[in-house]
Amino acid sequence: MTPEQHNKYLAWSHIAYGGLFLLFTAFFLLFFGGIFIASLMSDPNAPPAIIFFFVFLFMAVMYAAMSLPSIIAGYALLKQKKSARTWAIISAVVAAMQFPMGTAVTVYTFWFLFSEPGKQFFEQNQYALPPGRQTWANDTYNYDASRQRENQYHPPQPPPDWR
Repeated sequence: MTPEQHNKYLAWSHIAYGGLFLLFTAFFLLFFGGIFIASLMSDPNAPPAIIFFFVFLFMAVMYAAMSLPSIIAGYALLKQKKSARTWAIISAVVAAMQFPMGTAVTVYTFWFLFSEPGKQFFEQNQYALPPGRQTWANDTYNYDASRQRENQYHPPQPPPDWR
């Protein structure tokens, strides 16, 4: 496979991992939210609702913080942005603790990004020269005439007399 294909598969694996993790988060919060509501209705001595609200808010923020780098990395990899490699490494480190899918995404990410084709794929844009005029390739450009003009010496202007 070419590095472009590996990059595309890596991008989609990060997006799939981030999307599934967000779905898991939504299911998790809805499931435990239902249990919380059922416990409030059945037990009058249940803890205050504000405690559970802050626990759910904390859990939602933590799970979102763990899945958003994967989605950002997937998008950046698809668009071949300069920051894609950095986001993919951050995302892989965060995803490493989610066995088995996060571990698989991590192994594939590290394998591709730290291999020679992966390094060349992400470093090729940094070393590319900007497009410009190729005057040396045009037939109308007279190299000898411009060289003769450069060789003529012109002394600098004397400074003005300020007295």
